[in-house]
Amino acid sequence: MHHFFTDPQNVYEKEIIITGNDVNHMKNVLRIKPGELVKISDGNGIEYECSVNRYESENAILNILNSFKSNSELSSEIYLFQGLPKGDKMELIIQKAAELGVYKVVPVATKRAVVKLDPKKAAKKVERWNAISLSAAKQSGRSMIPEVEQVMSFSEALQYVKQMDLILFPYELAEGMSITKEIISTIKSNQKIGVFIGPEGGFEEEEVRKAEEIGAHPITLGKRILRTETAGLAVLSILMYQLEN
Repeated sequence: MHHFFTDPQNVYEKEIIITGNDVNHMKNVLRIKPGELVKISDGNGIEYECSVNRYESENAILNILNSFKSNSELSSEIYLFQGLPKGDKMELIIQKAAELGVYKVVPVATKRAVVKLDPKKAAKKVERWNAISLSAAKQSGRSMIPEVEQVMSFSEALQYVKQMDLILFPYELAEGMSITKEIISTIKSNQKIGVFIGPEGGFEEEEVRKAEEIGAHPITLGKRILRTETAGLAVLSILMYQLEN
């Protein structure tokens, strides 16, 4: 069954209205005909089984057959603070992070990040990244779309994460897998969890120190050095297992 998202304001008692690019995709690309079934998510955790009623000039009108609370989301909100990587690695990271249940992705301009984005380029990148997140959310059956925030400086990211329940800081110089396991074992439902991942060059010692000052936990991911596009996905996989276990 094809899966689409809509704004909650387009959900009515007996019908849902789809607008924008999804209308053309439904009608002309997927060739979904009136009477066929589709799944709609409102982005707030409610899903609807619908049948296509009709197409209008810029809208698709769907009849609601059934509604239910989604069980596809993790029980805690995970925020991935990703140091800006080179090339198109960020696109892969966002796609896979959305599949693994991330709540938000925050691109971070760390000191060792090779990529430097001016505000105009950053805005275009974020628009593209959010489109990738939407596509991944549809494909993986999410009931909400993980938002990709505007690019933040490292200091801004630390302010953003300050009030979260747990801050994980994978760091290549951290030691003690037993400590990492102990920290992970304390994670429970209804928490906000921040995960910081450095760019290709890693974090500077000063950045690690500042993160520790606000309560971040430096953790190890094992004896191997992981690439920036691998490290975040490894952490998200561990957290997904912990929260769904």
